[in-house]
Amino acid sequence: MESQHIMKTSELIRRFLPYFRKYKGTVAFDLCCAAFTTVCELVLPMLVRSITQRATTDLASLTLEFILTLGGTYMLLRVIDALANYFMQSVGHIMGTKLENDMRADLFHHLQELSFSYYSETKVGQIMARITSDLFEVTEFAHHCPEEFLIAAVKITASFVILCGMNVPLTLMMFAVVPLMVVFTRYYNQKMRRAFKMRNAQVGEINAQVEDSLLGIRVVKSFANEDIEEKKFDEGNKKFLELKALSYRYMAAFGTSNRIFDGLMYIVIVVGGALFIKNGTLTAADFTAYLLYAQMLLAAIRRLVEFTEQFQRGMTGVERFCEIMDAPAEIQDAPDAQPIGEVKGQVEFRDVGFHYAGEDHAVLSHLNMEVEPGRSIALVGPSGSGKTTLCNLIPRFYDVTEGSILIDGKDVRSLTQKSLRNAIGMVQQEVYLFSGSVYENIAYGKPGASREEVVEAAKLAGADEFIRALPQGYDTFVGERGVKLSGGQKQRISIARVFLKNPPILILDEATSALDNESEHLVQQSLEKLAHGRTTFTIAHRLTTIRGADEIWVLTDKGVEEKGSHQELISKGGLYAHLYEMYTDRMEAQ
Repeated sequence: MESQHIMKTSELIRRFLPYFRKYKGTVAFDLCCAAFTTVCELVLPMLVRSITQRATTDLASLTLEFILTLGGTYMLLRVIDALANYFMQSVGHIMGTKLENDMRADLFHHLQELSFSYYSETKVGQIMARITSDLFEVTEFAHHCPEEFLIAAVKITASFVILCGMNVPLTLMMFAVVPLMVVFTRYYNQKMRRAFKMRNAQVGEINAQVEDSLLGIRVVKSFANEDIEEKKFDEGNKKFLELKALSYRYMAAFGTSNRIFDGLMYIVIVVGGALFIKNGTLTAADFTAYLLYAQMLLAAIRRLVEFTEQFQRGMTGVERFCEIMDAPAEIQDAPDAQPIGEVKGQVEFRDVGFHYAGEDHAVLSHLNMEVEPGRSIALVGPSGSGKTTLCNLIPRFYDVTEGSILIDGKDVRSLTQKSLRNAIGMVQQEVYLFSGSVYENIAYGKPGASREEVVEAAKLAGADEFIRALPQGYDTFVGERGVKLSGGQKQRISIARVFLKNPPILILDEATSALDNESEHLVQQSLEKLAHGRTTFTIAHRLTTIRGADEIWVLTDKGVEEKGSHQELISKGGLYAHLYEMYTDRMEAQ
């Protein structure tokens, strides 16, 4: 979710500086090059002053040798300046890009560690904006920030010292304008920062809206609601325009105020300089140098002013980066977490209680159950009774708020997440296939698996035949989210993925509820084969698919109200028997 809090610039810089550490040699040399280019600019007014001084006081001393010496010296400085500038423009920019890549890698790594609760509250479009466009702003900022501040500091300090050597009162009058510029700069910086942050947040909103519309394009077209989607997009786009216009108004006001101060500084120099020349305390050569240094100083300030926009964009990018990096990874390995080792598949729920963050209502309360290795457990009950939540607690997608869950007698919180989840296979109702080939999607279950292993997994899942019938067989591109395949085909590929993983514990979350009868029959056969010999938890709305379960748990808001085999529960005539009767009556009516 978008934070309205604006972090302090000093805090952002402190968080950002460590990324320079591995490039400190490049940064140091880049700053040396920036210093060289600055020295070249500082020398020119002194050369002009020296020539003007001799021309006005002792023309005979303005010899050809003197002129050529000055020209040669300045030429050497310009060569050094050109080489230094080349390094700054090439290697310096590459360093900025590398730094941006490091930040993006850290951000993506942290996103992988965040729990389900974060993604349930955050739009993917906002995350995409932060990991792409926001960090693009950092490249230029990272490269130019040290340079621009060093150049400005050197020019202002050197100019002040040199000009004080010529005329202290005029120098103080000239530099008296600078504090006023600083006050206005600080004021508009805060305004621009807030505007840039709102603008970047709106980019994320546009990304989220476009993603939502395009991924649901079939629904949009089926309801002929293209005009509604366009209206939603236009509203977001209009808001972005308004925010960008606001940022430009602040930038314009900022630039205008600085142009006023530019003029004020020149007026001070021209009027004050003329008065000092009149009373003989300033020479014409010194006045010329003053004008050149003032021009150079104002150019440096203008560059800082122009860089302020880039600086604020960069700071906004760093701030939005920090906001994600500060999001806590709620599910973490304990300091002494151990790999799970060989798993038999015994699962125990000890006084398990759970409620979602920010909610008082308990989804599960005082649940005590034990499952022996290789047993199949079916979970049934009304929506909201905690079936999916219970299954999500086993691989630690969420942590229990009370009690504990044990696998082979080991608390899941004492195990490393990677080893725990490697021991658990999940087949869900909503299958997610990655953009790529059929082969790549199955091989995702076991990175590094041979082609023979992938094909064997597909055969076990009953998917080999239809895969070979595809245009490029296993190398067929499935489209985004598997759009080129039917629901049954996608489900069997997901089952093949779990076959390849070969986990001792299996969770089937309504894996056939979205399929037609023929696809359901094929997938159910694959699931039965997959579940054989594994500890299996099955969530099902189609109660006919779980009659063969070793034990059925009937969950309600009171916990597990009934448990037993299908026949035992039917003969008991309780809640399960009622649910089953309702289900079969509905099926017969269809």
